[in-house]
Amino acid sequence: MTPASGRRLLLVHAHPDDETITTGGTIARHLADGAEVTVVTCTLGEEGEVMEPRFAQLTADNADQLGGYRIGELAGALAALSDPGGPVLRPRFLGGMGRWRDSGMAGTPAAEHPRAFAASPYRTQVDGGPLQALTRIIRDTRPQVVITYDEVGGYGHPDHIAAHRLTHAAVDAAADPGVPGEPWDVAKLYWAVTSRGDLDAGLAALRAAAARAELPRDWRVPAADELPAHDDAAITTRIDVSGVLDRKRAALRAHATQLGVSADGAALALTNRIAQPVFAEEAYVLARGTVVPGPDGVERNLFAGVL
Repeated sequence: MTPASGRRLLLVHAHPDDETITTGGTIARHLADGAEVTVVTCTLGEEGEVMEPRFAQLTADNADQLGGYRIGELAGALAALSDPGGPVLRPRFLGGMGRWRDSGMAGTPAAEHPRAFAASPYRTQVDGGPLQALTRIIRDTRPQVVITYDEVGGYGHPDHIAAHRLTHAAVDAAADPGVPGEPWDVAKLYWAVTSRGDLDAGLAALRAAAARAELPRDWRVPAADELPAHDDAAITTRIDVSGVLDRKRAALRAHATQLGVSADGAALALTNRIAQPVFAEEAYVLARGTVVPGPDGVERNLFAGVL
């Protein structure tokens, strides 16, 4: 077991599976390095579609049991990301399991649910509200580094956008001495993003794999501009996760209701069957704090300048 490093990392995600798709390698690497990692999930993902017919009766339109099932998937994914010699990372839900509900996409009936996360007062200190809940978690865990989504939530999901706004507000509130409790100042706040260059290279490799019939037949490789990505010049930080890719792939497979993984582990696809690369580096944009670039001009350590 790697000795504790004194580093504390907190990640805020909207639904089970987001933590692995966008930041799974980063979680696994920092756990292996002895960091204390907290993954906060804001909803149970009740409104998700399902990958296979065997899960169809779990959905919101049927038994409405998908959220409970996904708690188990999240627990399995975090266990897969955990270092074999260390403690098993456990899920932590904002406000407790089931406090806020998956809002679904904008304009759907799910968005009008009274517990819909995106409609909650997430930027005001309402007693028992999401801002108060996340502020308390930040003050309790005292992370030097926090990770969430960019301002459009990666691909525009209302819950991702709400998580972005909530996280920024909670980082401010946690440091505010006017908010009851002991203040904590987060040193660095990052957005998990996709690099355009990485995506283009990854999709080129997937097209070649598809031509060799190495992807499932019902998967489709998207056009170059079909998936969201940030220009390479905007990427401030890259984390090499090649050494823990086996753990990330195992964690992806734990989310069986939501996605599939190719036989070689090079690609994943959500319920839309659009293939996406599984990256050996995870990219970030530093939203707050100071970038400390390495010799190649890119920051390679989330805690650079902190510890």
